[in-house]
Amino acid sequence: MISNGDVFEKTHDELDFEFLRNIEGKPWRFQTNLYGNGSTNLGREERYSLWFDPSKEFHKYSILWTVKNIIEKRAEMEVQGEWSGDRVFTLMKFQLGKWWPMMKWVMGGNYPSKPMSLYATIWDASIWATSGGKYKVNYEYAPFTSEFKELVLDGCSMHPMQESPNPTACSDRDAWLESHDYAVITPKKRAAIRKFRQHYMYYSYCYDILRYPVKPPECVIHPTEKQRFQDTGRLKFGGSHRKQVRITRARRKRRSRGASISNEQTDM
Repeated sequence: MISNGDVFEKTHDELDFEFLRNIEGKPWRFQTNLYGNGSTNLGREERYSLWFDPSKEFHKYSILWTVKNIIEKRAEMEVQGEWSGDRVFTLMKFQLGKWWPMMKWVMGGNYPSKPMSLYATIWDASIWATSGGKYKVNYEYAPFTSEFKELVLDGCSMHPMQESPNPTACSDRDAWLESHDYAVITPKKRAAIRKFRQHYMYYSYCYDILRYPVKPPECVIHPTEKQRFQDTGRLKFGGSHRKQVRITRARRKRRSRGASISNEQTDM
């Protein structure tokens, strides 16, 4: 979603989620981002590994954007799998993605508030997206295409050249959107989001202290989550979250064995 670049030449708003193709056989990744009031010098990127190939079949993706909240949802589906080593045997519907709660009040003038349009594009990001630019797009496979279906737009309709929304008309529509279940982040949904981040997020701008020595105002730092990331904002060890879980389990077992041996020696 992006506001009109001709009307807002240097102050545009933008909400993104971007699929980052990888080399053959490697998992896809995706990135979320937000720009407000032309603040392109402050990228709010978070990147995640995907456990499925989004080019093989259709999935649902959505963005809820109101005057108070932004909620991006990716691949909301019925999932059966493992969370933090505990097997989930029942099918659970959960919300994947990023949640910016009450960001308007935190971000001030940088909160997206201009009329935006929805558009999709395929663009060459191989200068950075594939292993830091190591692998470039092979244009021998062009043309590249994408397909979409079941598009639903709901909200405050505006002319694309309009510079500001009608406060009365849009506040009523915002209130209607906010009244639905998908706009409410319950404790259960929040826990699901954190588990998703724990398993799949491999970069967050909030933990990139080399890029942002002073953390952006909307960032909420979770100490246990922060431990898993380097100062560059990237996941430690260069491995997966599952690898870190295995390492943590191995350390616990070693400590447990050490404590057991110590107790046996004491008993003797």
